[in-house]
Amino acid sequence: MKSTSTLLATSLLIAGCATLTPTAAPGDAKQQVIATELAFAKTMADRDHAAFANFLSDEVIFATGPNPLRGKAAVAEGWRRYFDKPAAPFSWAPEQVEVLPSGNLALSTGPVHAPDGKLIGRFTSIWRLEAPNTWRIVFDQGNNP
Repeated sequence: MKSTSTLLATSLLIAGCATLTPTAAPGDAKQQVIATELAFAKTMADRDHAAFANFLSDEVIFATGPNPLRGKAAVAEGWRRYFDKPAAPFSWAPEQVEVLPSGNLALSTGPVHAPDGKLIGRFTSIWRLEAPNTWRIVFDQGNNP
């Protein structure tokens, strides 16, 4: 039977290793999220529904409206209508981005504009680093301006 001190040392070593994940420096991660949010918004401007879906995590939740859309397939299908017409019905851009010190989770928020430039809402998105340099959206919510 192992001694208590050996078990404690082993537990601390395992716990320490579990929290060590390769992440970008905080400033680099923030720039990655800004670039990712801008690329995500560009999918709407480009009318590229398939590219839009590539930014969604498999377990994403879009919580706009009374019935949240849960999962990549449901969100992609629910948003297909916004890509059906030749002109984008709205646009968005990040105004503020914050990244946890771990570099694995980020928040982005900003304005949503109608094609004529009128402010019609605000968005809040949570992004998760799912692979090196690959941020995917896990939560999204639109709000009134």
